Amino acid sequence: MSHIYIYSPSGAVINKPAFKRGIRTLETLGHQVELDEAVLARDTRFAGDDATRLAAIHRAASSGADVALISRGGYGLSRLLPAVPYKAIAKSIERGTQWVGLSDFPALQLALLAQTGAHSWAGPALGEDFGHAWDAGAEADDIMLACFDDLLRGQGEGAGWRMPSEGKRKPSATKSIATYASNTVATGQFDAYESKPGVLWGGNLSMLASLVGTPYLPAVKNGLLFIEDVSEHPYRIERMLTQLLHAGVLARQQAVIFGQFTSYQLAPQVDKGYKLQSVVDWLRTQIKAPVLCGLPFGHVPTKVLLPCGMKTRLSVQGRDALLYWG
Repeated sequence: MSHIYIYSPSGAVINKPAFKRGIRTLETLGHQVELDEAVLARDTRFAGDDATRLAAIHRAASSGADVALISRGGYGLSRLLPAVPYKAIAKSIERGTQWVGLSDFPALQLALLAQTGAHSWAGPALGEDFGHAWDAGAEADDIMLACFDDLLRGQGEGAGWRMPSEGKRKPSATKSIATYASNTVATGQFDAYESKPGVLWGGNLSMLASLVGTPYLPAVKNGLLFIEDVSEHPYRIERMLTQLLHAGVLARQQAVIFGQFTSYQLAPQVDKGYKLQSVVDWLRTQIKAPVLCGLPFGHVPTKVLLPCGMKTRLSVQGRDALLYWG
């Protein structure tokens, strides 16, 4: 049995049934669930005012729990970053508390990495995942639960997936054959790729882009960058990647890994064939690092857990990819 502390550092809990289902799921699995005193607080769209949510983070850091798990994401952590108790969080991690979340949680994760070097986990939220907010009649995803259980048991050593087929592509006229070869690893045309050990980092692309030029974006070199987002049209995704490109962030990475980009609508009369794959194709003309797709992580039921800030290797054989840190 593990002690799981639920707190709300960002958006207010809106889906109360999913929140309750999430608690029941964790308790059914045999875990002790402790709710922060302000977990259901609300101030406009936020889970309480800034002081309330900062206090919740302080309490999570001093809880002694095995896992500090966000109730939900949304928005709200960015405005707290100057006052977040990074040293207290890092000390709690040293004592064994694993900090887990997604959505805008990467704002805290990346700032924590930049300020202290401590790692945390990109993973589920209570309501959306354990409460299967995606479908009230469904069950929490088996893969997500297995990955979460691995974390609690200290057994998680990696995450693998099969990349989608993208068909055969011709080399870009503006890139060398060597650069083309390094990038086509993501299309299944390259036999094998093995990275050097590098820091695995990233998360929600909107959060990443918002931290450029601040002391809260870690200066990761030779890293493995993973990204995901929700409700962002592909042109907005490209715009945010352009910001990272021009800031020199992408050029410093060994690989860029696309997770799941969901809940957006194309405009056929405007886009005229422009889609997410168009963004991937464009990015491969801009950087030398491989650009991979299909990582099962994002605002989707099936997600793996990823150690943000931990040294990791990337191995690719055809369309089969593996991140391993164990």
